[in-house]
Amino acid sequence: PIALCLYDAEWHPGVVGLVASKMKEKLHRPVIVFAPAEPGGSSLRGSARSIPGFHIRDALANVDAAHPGLIGKFGGHAMAAGLSLEASDLARFQAAFTAQVEAMMDPAMLHAELLSDGELSADEFDCSHAEALRNAGPWGQAFAEPLFDGVFDVLDWRVVGERHLKYSLRLDGRREVLNAIHFGGWHNQQPGPRLRMAYRLVRDDYRRGDAIQLIIECHEPA
Repeated sequence: PIALCLYDAEWHPGVVGLVASKMKEKLHRPVIVFAPAEPGGSSLRGSARSIPGFHIRDALANVDAAHPGLIGKFGGHAMAAGLSLEASDLARFQAAFTAQVEAMMDPAMLHAELLSDGELSADEFDCSHAEALRNAGPWGQAFAEPLFDGVFDVLDWRVVGERHLKYSLRLDGRREVLNAIHFGGWHNQQPGPRLRMAYRLVRDDYRRGDAIQLIIECHEPA
């Protein structure tokens, strides 16, 4: 589907934003997740998340203009929005929203891509560079945090928290071991001994001192 509207009568309205974000990341589609605004009530509360290039609040505004009264309230911005509607109107809203996404969506937006700022040299993996990147923010939708890529030897790895992968890595030309974590990166498949990774360089505030960490976004065999 080009977009998703999900609803479960057992969901709590406090988790719909998290569910929408997870589904959007997994499927790379605009997603709206609904839950009852109150237990047993007839009103729904929805949380919307979008993909780069597709303005989710404008899509809701177009639905509202074409179908007055269908949406109770809505608001938000390009990447996230909230709305309310009656449970009895959910099917009609889903059809109207899907039609609006089809009208507005450039098919090229449906293909996820990662843009890298290139490779870091071995001597750039240090606290001063991580701190400079942090201080250059704040980062956001129109000012993305730098993303780098490189090939690493996997010295060790383990699963933490059931879904995340913790790595010990080594870069060619660097003796020190690099710590890295890939949130949500465990898919029941052992990583290879040498990987090309897209990552963000950050200070490791948990370990403190001059420690750094790589936040892995994705990887592939090198």
